Amino acid sequence: MASVPFMKPPVSEDTHQVGDIVEAFCDHDKSNQRVKGWLRGTVVQIDGKLIAVQFKDNIYLTGGWMVPDHILWFPHSSPHLREKTADKK
Repeated sequence: MASVPFMKPPVSEDTHQVGDIVEAFCDHDKSNQRVKGWLRGTVVQIDGKLIAVQFKDNIYLTGGWMVPDHILWFPHSSPHLREKTADKK
């Protein structure tokens, strides 16, 4: 594929990198109950438009279906994705 000419290289505004621990607002299991809230996960892939986050717990789509690979995709500017918060002691 031919390279695209540009005056200066595009600036990457990604705040996340693969391996980062983040929190996502999603439906998941907590204490054997399905809840909607913040859940900690790991960034496993980043592309031009989306960030993939993988979770250890069961997660669900809005329609109620469980996500079999435990991975949700979020837009880079999603309000449902944030840096992890400090652990409570």
